[in-house]
Amino acid sequence: MKDLFDKQVASLRDYHFLILYWAAKAESQHIKYNITNAYDDLKYHRITRTKQSAVAYIESLTTLCFLSMVEEHNRKNLYITNYGAKVLELLYSQNIYSIKPSNFLEG
Repeated sequence: MKDLFDKQVASLRDYHFLILYWAAKAESQHIKYNITNAYDDLKYHRITRTKQSAVAYIESLTTLCFLSMVEEHNRKNLYITNYGAKVLELLYSQNIYSIKPSNFLEG
């Protein structure tokens, strides 16, 4: 199983890292972070131009059980899972991707 986990983590890209980071940061600040917020942040950093791409990135993280999506008050809010937290910690410690601020959380 460790081999599978390592391959899953190695296949992640900067947009996956950022979504995990922003979701974790929102949780730590007790702020609801949803699909639209993630799309707006990715668009702000010129990582994607379409909401469809942002949803695909989020869906891949939920499929890997790194992120959970919960419908609350007509919004699909994003929450990092324990596995996602481990992945985020691992990627952060390896300095593979740089942290970019969330326009929603910090703007």
